[in-house]
Amino acid sequence: MRSPALAASAAAVLALEGAVLATLAIIELFGLGAGRAAVPTTAIALIVLTLIGAGALFAFAWGTRSGRTWARSGGVMLQVLVIAFALASLGVEPVPWIAVLGAGIPGIVGFVLLMATTSREGRPEKESPADSAQDSAGE
Repeated sequence: MRSPALAASAAAVLALEGAVLATLAIIELFGLGAGRAAVPTTAIALIVLTLIGAGALFAFAWGTRSGRTWARSGGVMLQVLVIAFALASLGVEPVPWIAVLGAGIPGIVGFVLLMATTSREGRPEKESPADSAQDSAGE
């Protein structure tokens, strides 16, 4: 049984994460234009990779909303990476709490929603008594 509310919620989290990544890439692009990059070629590569990641998140959001399994799988993988980033950030002194909470909370929420969507769609739909009566009458 498909749950449109769960899929929409998971897609919204993925789209929000994609928007944050795209915003970070634009900020870095302005920084590059202002000459704040130590190595311009590395900055350009980082901007391109960040935009690719944002595009992937937007694609996963669309696919999750449409009920595509490839999108949920990719979304779960990225949520695991985000949670790993947040946990790894706890080892930095001083702890960057904005990064830990800003990445960790959406990562956990997205992971839970994607898993709930996956388990909800994996369950077979229950037949109504009318459906089973029609099946036995048609045999």
